[in-house]
Amino acid sequence: MKQRIISALIMLPLFAFIYLGGIPLLAICIIGSGLCMYEFYRGYENINVKADKIVGFLLLAMLYVIIIYGEYLNARGLVYSHLLLLWTCLTIAIGLAITLFRADNNIVDGPITSLGVLYIGFFASHLVLIDRLPSTNGFDNGHLVWLVFLASFGSDIFAYFVGCAIGKHKLCPNISPKKTVEGAIGGIIGSMLLCFAFGYFVCPQYLIHTIIIGFVGSFFAMAGDLIASIFKRKMGIKDYGAIIPGHGGFLDRFDSVIFVAPFVYYYILVVIKP
Repeated sequence: MKQRIISALIMLPLFAFIYLGGIPLLAICIIGSGLCMYEFYRGYENINVKADKIVGFLLLAMLYVIIIYGEYLNARGLVYSHLLLLWTCLTIAIGLAITLFRADNNIVDGPITSLGVLYIGFFASHLVLIDRLPSTNGFDNGHLVWLVFLASFGSDIFAYFVGCAIGKHKLCPNISPKKTVEGAIGGIIGSMLLCFAFGYFVCPQYLIHTIIIGFVGSFFAMAGDLIASIFKRKMGIKDYGAIIPGHGGFLDRFDSVIFVAPFVYYYILVVIKP
Protein backbone atom coordinates (compact mmCIF):
# COMPACT_ATOMS: atom_id res chain seq x y z
CA MET A 1 0.00 0.00 0.00
CA LYS A 2 2.87 2.35 0.82
CA GLN A 3 4.27 1.84 -2.68
CA ARG A 4 0.89 2.66 -4.24
CA ILE A 5 0.60 5.88 -2.24
CA ILE A 6 4.14 6.97 -3.20
CA SER A 7 3.40 6.21 -6.86
CA ALA A 8 0.17 8.20 -6.68
CA LEU A 9 2.10 11.18 -5.29
CA ILE A 10 4.61 10.89 -8.12
CA MET A 11 1.73 11.15 -10.60
CA LEU A 12 0.37 14.36 -9.06
CA PRO A 13 2.27 16.62 -11.51
CA LEU A 14 0.10 15.18 -14.28
CA PHE A 15 -2.80 17.16 -12.83
CA ALA A 16 -0.97 20.34 -13.79
CA PHE A 17 -1.71 19.45 -17.41
CA ILE A 18 -5.41 19.12 -16.60
CA TYR A 19 -5.40 22.48 -14.81
CA LEU A 20 -3.66 24.22 -17.70
CA GLY A 21 -5.88 22.63 -20.34
CA GLY A 22 -5.40 23.65 -23.98
CA ILE A 23 -2.13 22.56 -25.59
CA PRO A 24 -0.65 20.93 -22.42
CA LEU A 25 -3.74 18.73 -22.00
CA LEU A 26 -3.74 17.94 -25.72
CA ALA A 27 -0.06 16.96 -25.54
CA ILE A 28 -0.50 14.68 -22.53
CA CYS A 29 -3.53 13.01 -24.16
CA ILE A 30 -1.58 12.28 -27.36
CA ILE A 31 1.46 10.97 -25.47
CA GLY A 32 -0.65 9.04 -22.95
CA SER A 33 -2.80 7.47 -25.68
CA GLY A 34 0.30 6.41 -27.58
CA LEU A 35 1.86 4.81 -24.50
CA CYS A 36 -1.37 3.02 -23.55
CA MET A 37 -1.81 1.74 -27.12
CA TYR A 38 1.76 0.47 -27.13
CA GLU A 39 1.16 -1.43 -23.88
CA PHE A 40 -2.10 -2.83 -25.26
CA TYR A 41 -0.48 -4.07 -28.47
CA ARG A 42 2.54 -5.47 -26.61
CA GLY A 43 0.25 -7.36 -24.26
CA TYR A 44 -1.38 -9.14 -27.18
CA GLU A 45 2.03 -10.18 -28.50
CA ASN A 46 2.15 -12.44 -25.44
CA ILE A 47 -0.45 -14.65 -27.15
CA ASN A 48 1.05 -14.25 -30.63
CA VAL A 49 -1.38 -11.56 -31.81
CA LYS A 50 0.70 -8.98 -33.66
CA ALA A 51 -1.13 -5.69 -34.19
CA ASP A 52 0.32 -3.30 -36.74
CA LYS A 53 1.70 -0.60 -34.43
CA ILE A 54 2.69 1.75 -37.26
CA VAL A 55 -0.84 1.70 -38.71
CA GLY A 56 -2.31 2.16 -35.24
CA PHE A 57 -0.17 5.20 -34.46
CA LEU A 58 -0.83 6.74 -37.90
CA LEU A 59 -4.57 6.42 -37.33
CA LEU A 60 -4.15 8.00 -33.88
CA ALA A 61 -2.24 10.89 -35.46
CA MET A 62 -4.99 11.32 -38.08
CA LEU A 63 -7.61 11.49 -35.31
CA TYR A 64 -5.80 14.30 -33.51
CA VAL A 65 -5.20 16.22 -36.72
CA ILE A 66 -8.97 16.23 -37.22
CA ILE A 67 -9.53 17.33 -33.62
CA ILE A 68 -6.85 20.04 -33.66
CA TYR A 69 -8.05 21.55 -36.95
CA GLY A 70 -11.76 20.91 -36.33
CA GLU A 71 -12.81 24.57 -36.27
CA TYR A 72 -10.67 25.38 -39.31
CA LEU A 73 -12.16 22.44 -41.21
CA ASN A 74 -15.69 23.58 -40.34
CA ALA A 75 -14.85 27.03 -41.67
CA ARG A 76 -13.72 25.42 -44.92
CA GLY A 77 -17.06 23.68 -45.33
CA LEU A 78 -15.91 20.26 -44.09
CA VAL A 79 -18.25 19.16 -41.30
CA TYR A 80 -16.12 18.12 -38.32
CA SER A 81 -18.49 15.39 -37.13
CA HIS A 82 -18.62 13.90 -40.63
CA LEU A 83 -14.84 13.71 -40.70
CA LEU A 84 -14.85 11.83 -37.39
CA LEU A 85 -17.33 9.34 -38.88
CA LEU A 86 -15.09 8.98 -41.93
CA TRP A 87 -12.08 8.40 -39.65
CA THR A 88 -14.02 5.73 -37.72
CA CYS A 89 -14.94 3.92 -40.95
CA LEU A 90 -11.33 4.09 -42.15
CA THR A 91 -10.05 2.76 -38.83
CA ILE A 92 -12.34 -0.27 -38.99
CA ALA A 93 -11.80 -0.87 -42.72
CA ILE A 94 -8.01 -0.59 -42.52
CA GLY A 95 -7.97 -2.90 -39.52
CA LEU A 96 -9.88 -5.54 -41.46
CA ALA A 97 -7.77 -5.00 -44.59
CA ILE A 98 -4.53 -5.67 -42.68
CA THR A 99 -5.45 -9.35 -42.85
CA LEU A 100 -4.99 -9.27 -46.63
CA PHE A 101 -1.34 -8.28 -46.28
CA ARG A 102 -0.32 -10.86 -43.70
CA ALA A 103 1.29 -14.04 -45.00
CA ASP A 104 -0.70 -16.19 -42.58
CA ASN A 105 -3.90 -14.15 -43.07
CA ASN A 106 -4.30 -13.99 -39.30
CA ILE A 107 -7.83 -12.68 -38.86
CA VAL A 108 -7.10 -11.30 -35.36
CA ASP A 109 -4.13 -8.97 -35.98
CA GLY A 110 -6.05 -6.33 -37.97
CA PRO A 111 -9.13 -6.02 -35.73
CA ILE A 112 -6.89 -5.74 -32.65
CA THR A 113 -5.04 -2.90 -34.39
CA SER A 114 -8.36 -1.07 -34.88
CA LEU A 115 -9.57 -1.93 -31.39
CA GLY A 116 -6.49 -0.36 -29.82
CA VAL A 117 -7.07 2.91 -31.69
CA LEU A 118 -10.80 3.07 -30.99
CA TYR A 119 -10.81 1.76 -27.42
CA ILE A 120 -7.84 3.83 -26.26
CA GLY A 121 -7.15 6.64 -28.73
CA PHE A 122 -10.71 7.64 -29.59
CA PHE A 123 -12.12 7.23 -26.08
CA ALA A 124 -9.25 9.22 -24.52
CA SER A 125 -9.61 12.01 -27.11
CA HIS A 126 -12.89 12.98 -25.43
CA LEU A 127 -10.81 14.65 -22.72
CA VAL A 128 -9.69 17.18 -25.33
CA LEU A 129 -13.26 17.54 -26.62
CA ILE A 130 -14.49 18.36 -23.10
CA ASP A 131 -11.68 20.89 -22.66
CA ARG A 132 -12.83 22.64 -25.86
CA LEU A 133 -16.48 23.02 -24.86
CA PRO A 134 -17.78 26.60 -25.13
CA SER A 135 -18.38 28.80 -22.09
CA THR A 136 -21.87 29.30 -20.66
CA ASN A 137 -22.80 32.46 -18.73
CA GLY A 138 -19.15 33.19 -18.02
CA PHE A 139 -18.31 29.66 -16.88
CA ASP A 140 -15.66 27.78 -18.84
CA ASN A 141 -17.23 24.36 -19.42
CA GLY A 142 -13.78 23.03 -20.23
CA HIS A 143 -13.25 22.86 -16.46
CA LEU A 144 -15.73 19.97 -16.40
CA VAL A 145 -12.89 17.73 -17.59
CA TRP A 146 -12.03 17.43 -13.89
CA LEU A 147 -15.18 15.36 -13.43
CA VAL A 148 -13.67 12.60 -15.54
CA PHE A 149 -10.73 12.22 -13.16
CA LEU A 150 -12.74 12.79 -9.99
CA ALA A 151 -15.24 10.11 -10.97
CA SER A 152 -12.67 7.56 -12.15
CA PHE A 153 -9.95 8.07 -9.53
CA GLY A 154 -12.54 8.61 -6.79
CA SER A 155 -14.15 5.31 -7.68
CA ASP A 156 -10.81 3.47 -7.88
CA ILE A 157 -9.31 4.87 -4.67
CA PHE A 158 -12.39 4.58 -2.45
CA ALA A 159 -13.15 1.09 -3.79
CA TYR A 160 -9.60 0.00 -2.97
CA PHE A 161 -9.55 1.28 0.60
CA VAL A 162 -13.10 0.26 1.47
CA GLY A 163 -12.51 -3.15 -0.10
CA CYS A 164 -9.32 -3.62 1.93
CA ALA A 165 -11.08 -2.53 5.13
CA ILE A 166 -14.42 -4.34 5.02
CA GLY A 167 -14.62 -6.20 1.71
CA LYS A 168 -16.05 -9.71 2.05
CA HIS A 169 -18.33 -10.45 -0.91
CA LYS A 170 -16.60 -11.00 -4.25
CA LEU A 171 -17.82 -8.77 -7.07
CA CYS A 172 -16.45 -10.57 -10.16
CA PRO A 173 -14.29 -13.46 -8.92
CA ASN A 174 -13.70 -14.84 -12.41
CA ILE A 175 -12.42 -11.49 -13.69
CA SER A 176 -10.82 -9.70 -10.73
CA PRO A 177 -10.78 -11.82 -7.53
CA LYS A 178 -9.75 -8.94 -5.25
CA LYS A 179 -12.70 -6.69 -6.07
CA THR A 180 -15.62 -6.81 -3.65
CA VAL A 181 -19.21 -5.61 -3.54
CA GLU A 182 -18.39 -3.49 -0.50
CA GLY A 183 -15.49 -1.92 -2.36
CA ALA A 184 -17.72 -1.16 -5.35
CA ILE A 185 -20.26 0.58 -3.11
CA GLY A 186 -17.45 2.55 -1.49
CA GLY A 187 -16.23 3.53 -4.96
CA ILE A 188 -19.67 4.81 -5.95
CA ILE A 189 -19.97 6.87 -2.77
CA GLY A 190 -16.42 8.21 -3.14
CA SER A 191 -16.99 9.23 -6.75
CA MET A 192 -20.24 11.00 -5.84
CA LEU A 193 -18.62 12.84 -2.90
CA LEU A 194 -15.72 14.16 -4.97
CA CYS A 195 -17.97 15.22 -7.84
CA PHE A 196 -20.39 16.82 -5.37
CA ALA A 197 -17.52 18.81 -3.83
CA PHE A 198 -16.45 19.96 -7.30
CA GLY A 199 -19.98 21.05 -8.15
CA TYR A 200 -20.49 22.78 -4.82
CA PHE A 201 -17.28 24.83 -4.91
CA VAL A 202 -16.63 25.27 -8.65
CA CYS A 203 -19.93 25.18 -10.52
CA PRO A 204 -22.96 25.24 -8.18
CA GLN A 205 -25.23 25.81 -11.20
CA TYR A 206 -24.37 22.24 -12.26
CA LEU A 207 -24.48 20.69 -8.77
CA ILE A 208 -27.20 18.10 -9.51
CA HIS A 209 -25.46 17.17 -12.75
CA THR A 210 -22.10 16.69 -11.04
CA ILE A 211 -23.69 14.31 -8.52
CA ILE A 212 -25.31 12.33 -11.33
CA ILE A 213 -22.01 12.21 -13.21
CA GLY A 214 -20.30 10.99 -10.04
CA PHE A 215 -22.88 8.23 -9.58
CA VAL A 216 -23.10 6.98 -13.18
CA GLY A 217 -19.44 7.71 -13.89
CA SER A 218 -18.38 5.32 -11.13
CA PHE A 219 -20.11 2.46 -12.98
CA PHE A 220 -18.25 3.39 -16.18
CA ALA A 221 -15.01 3.53 -14.18
CA MET A 222 -15.57 0.05 -12.77
CA ALA A 223 -16.55 -1.25 -16.20
CA GLY A 224 -13.36 0.18 -17.72
CA ASP A 225 -11.26 -1.44 -15.01
CA LEU A 226 -12.96 -4.83 -15.36
CA ILE A 227 -12.76 -4.82 -19.16
CA ALA A 228 -9.04 -4.06 -18.95
CA SER A 229 -8.75 -7.00 -16.52
CA ILE A 230 -10.50 -9.29 -19.01
CA PHE A 231 -8.04 -8.27 -21.71
CA LYS A 232 -5.11 -8.98 -19.37
CA ARG A 233 -6.48 -12.41 -18.50
CA LYS A 234 -6.78 -13.26 -22.19
CA MET A 235 -3.23 -11.97 -22.75
CA GLY A 236 -1.93 -14.01 -19.81
CA ILE A 237 -0.35 -11.01 -18.04
CA LYS A 238 -0.79 -9.43 -14.61
CA ASP A 239 -0.09 -5.81 -15.61
CA TYR A 240 0.23 -3.96 -18.90
CA GLY A 241 3.62 -2.64 -17.81
CA ALA A 242 5.78 -1.72 -14.82
CA ILE A 243 6.44 1.97 -15.44
CA ILE A 244 4.38 3.07 -12.39
CA PRO A 245 5.43 1.14 -9.22
CA GLY A 246 2.42 -0.35 -7.47
CA HIS A 247 0.12 0.46 -10.40
CA GLY A 248 1.66 -1.33 -13.39
CA GLY A 249 1.61 0.42 -16.75
CA PHE A 250 -0.10 3.58 -17.95
CA LEU A 251 -3.11 1.61 -19.16
CA ASP A 252 -3.46 -0.03 -15.74
CA ARG A 253 -3.80 3.42 -14.20
CA PHE A 254 -5.95 5.09 -16.83
CA ASP A 255 -8.23 2.24 -17.95
CA SER A 256 -11.14 3.75 -16.00
CA VAL A 257 -10.43 7.31 -17.22
CA ILE A 258 -10.66 6.08 -20.82
CA PHE A 259 -14.18 4.78 -20.20
CA VAL A 260 -15.47 7.71 -18.16
CA ALA A 261 -14.35 10.44 -20.61
CA PRO A 262 -16.90 9.68 -23.41
CA PHE A 263 -19.74 9.39 -20.88
CA VAL A 264 -18.97 12.79 -19.34
CA TYR A 265 -18.62 14.46 -22.75
CA TYR A 266 -21.91 13.17 -24.15
CA TYR A 267 -23.74 13.78 -20.86
CA ILE A 268 -22.66 17.43 -21.06
CA LEU A 269 -23.72 17.72 -24.71
CA VAL A 270 -27.07 15.96 -24.37
CA VAL A 271 -28.21 16.80 -20.83
CA ILE A 272 -26.45 20.01 -19.75
CA LYS A 273 -26.39 21.43 -23.31
CA PRO A 274 -23.78 24.21 -22.91
